[in-house]
Amino acid sequence: MTSISNDELKESSSLGAVFDIEIGSSEPQIIIYHTHTTETYELEDKDWYDADFTAKTTEPDKNMTAVGDAICEQLEAAGITVIHDTLVHDYPSYNGSYESSRETVSELLEEYPSVKIALDIHRDGIETSDGVRLAPVTEIDGKEAAQIMIISGCDDGTMDMPNYMDNFQFACALQSQIESDYSGLTRPILFDYRFYNQDLTSGSLLIEVGSHGNTLEQAVYSGELIGKALANLFT
Repeated sequence: MTSISNDELKESSSLGAVFDIEIGSSEPQIIIYHTHTTETYELEDKDWYDADFTAKTTEPDKNMTAVGDAICEQLEAAGITVIHDTLVHDYPSYNGSYESSRETVSELLEEYPSVKIALDIHRDGIETSDGVRLAPVTEIDGKEAAQIMIISGCDDGTMDMPNYMDNFQFACALQSQIESDYSGLTRPILFDYRFYNQDLTSGSLLIEVGSHGNTLEQAVYSGELIGKALANLFT
């Protein structure tokens, strides 16, 4: 929850992104990265979960890198130049992962001032109080996709994030585009007092793709749909 009124949020939600993306430019427009790179999913669809499964791996074809690859493939197909940061920021030490990803993204932004968007792609961890893992899923074009949640942080004056409403406007525009293209793919936007390095650009968001109950196949498919919708938003 925030202190911002619903009327103000409703008005802002329809304003759209404060930036444009250059289609066909050789200069990077978007950064896709993963603060928690080693987050992963079930490798097969089943009705039970191994309690010893940590849902973490350094194998890029099985962790968040695979989801990021799916997003980037669609952006590049639409003529949008993108950087995929595949550095592992949360291993061997999970602590300091946000500091690590911040350093990487800050360096990329300095090198490529053309970048407008920085998306931190994660996997959620949803389970009941007694440890039952949940898998938010929907069917898109006859295929199961992991539902996603966009997180847009706001500032109560203590986070040094004065332009957080720019991110919110972008979050709403992206959410609307995704739902227009693929109804049911998104969960409600989480707009709360969160930082997540979202001061870096006016298009900085965190996206949770599924949960640790979803399969890798479902998550990668969602990455494909995110990439297509993001391209559609600007084309």
